[in-house]
Amino acid sequence: MNQLHTPNASRNQETGRLSFMDSVSRPSSGRVPRGGLSRRHSRRVIGPMRIFSARPCTFTIVSALKKTALTVAAAALLPTLAVAPASADTHDNKPDKKQPNPPASMSTVGGAQLGRAGTQVSLGPGAPVLPKDVSGRSWIVADAESGDVLASHNAHWRLPPASTLKMLFADTVLPRLPKTEIHKVAPQELADVGEGSSLVGVKEDHTYSVHDLWLGVFLRSGNDAVHVLSEMNGGVPKTVQDMQAHADELQALDTHVVSPDGYDANGQVSSAYDLTLIARSGMQKKDFREYCSTASAKFPGEQVKGKARKTFEIQNTNRLLTGDYGIDPYQGIAGVKNGNTTHAGATFTGVAERNGKVLLVTVMNPGSDESQAVYKEAGRLLDWGFAAAGKVKPVGELVAPKSVDAAPSANGAAPAKNGAPAKTVAAKASSGGVGTALAVTGGVLAVLAAGVFLVNRRWPLRRR
Repeated sequence: MNQLHTPNASRNQETGRLSFMDSVSRPSSGRVPRGGLSRRHSRRVIGPMRIFSARPCTFTIVSALKKTALTVAAAALLPTLAVAPASADTHDNKPDKKQPNPPASMSTVGGAQLGRAGTQVSLGPGAPVLPKDVSGRSWIVADAESGDVLASHNAHWRLPPASTLKMLFADTVLPRLPKTEIHKVAPQELADVGEGSSLVGVKEDHTYSVHDLWLGVFLRSGNDAVHVLSEMNGGVPKTVQDMQAHADELQALDTHVVSPDGYDANGQVSSAYDLTLIARSGMQKKDFREYCSTASAKFPGEQVKGKARKTFEIQNTNRLLTGDYGIDPYQGIAGVKNGNTTHAGATFTGVAERNGKVLLVTVMNPGSDESQAVYKEAGRLLDWGFAAAGKVKPVGELVAPKSVDAAPSANGAAPAKNGAPAKTVAAKASSGGVGTALAVTGGVLAVLAAGVFLVNRRWPLRRR
């Protein structure tokens, strides 16, 4: 990633590109200018390809290409171990600065091995070695269905998350607001959007559906849309509080929320482990799955009295989903979220399905100068994970939420010895759940509206 140092430039939260907005379109107060966004942020976004349709679309008209009904193994949940303090690192991602070392003591949620610094992997016979060209400060590869962590590197290092934190925002707030609700944006709802933020083009005194705003959050990572939805949820402070409570419920205990949009803020941190937990939770929600897998959509433009309201196209900034110069869409990718800020560097959490196996990967802050490094490294780790599945011994587990971990199992089964719940096979007819919500046809992935991402008798899911 090229690092340019320009007095009036700030790094865009998603794309990593520099924005020269500060000196030409934003007042010194940091408020979004009255009358809407600059031309740079409201312009039509056209990407190199669309993978779902020959024409722009919202997720509501993305068709399922092929149903996959898979019976999946339930998560084997390790008991929550003691959480040791882990120092947050907020150093700038600049090549002239010495790269920090991970803290000596990190959380052991999910297993003691995950609390160790460095790379953790246990290769079995026939297992491929990990790719060498992975430079992320922290990363993790996990089986999304069983919860097994196949390999990790500084999994619990608390680092700035950038816009990957929007996964927690969506997982917390999305179920609370009906998608058909129409909202008129008040000027104060956009007042505190941070300088250099990634924006979708929300304008004050204009009306938007909740559905429109979520498209803005997931596709363009619009901090303007996040702030409006936060106000609809009762305000930014309440939303931050709700997000923190939800993180604690998920046992994402490395995560400290300061802003709902992931904008750089003092003390705002998460970890590769936590972001993977959060993504796993989000992918169990139908709307979350469909929004994060949408490649392109139409977004409402300016309202002019007496004229029909026009729309403009927005495209998902997840480059493993849409592709970009020097990078192809990843076969089987289904989301989830990317981010980029000055302090966080590039971050990415993705989920992909191949040959009936569903993997989650998170990469935080690669140190490589390789173009699109966060995506390429995530792709290499996914490739390794699919090749290594069944040939490695797990180094840890993605734990269940606190309320689920404390509840008795749905089928009355006692937990395994040492408090670790036993793995069970969820049969189609008896579990009450359904299989994987992912399907691949000709390398193009569609998310099925009727599916549930994870089946677990001890963690029964509802159709949501």
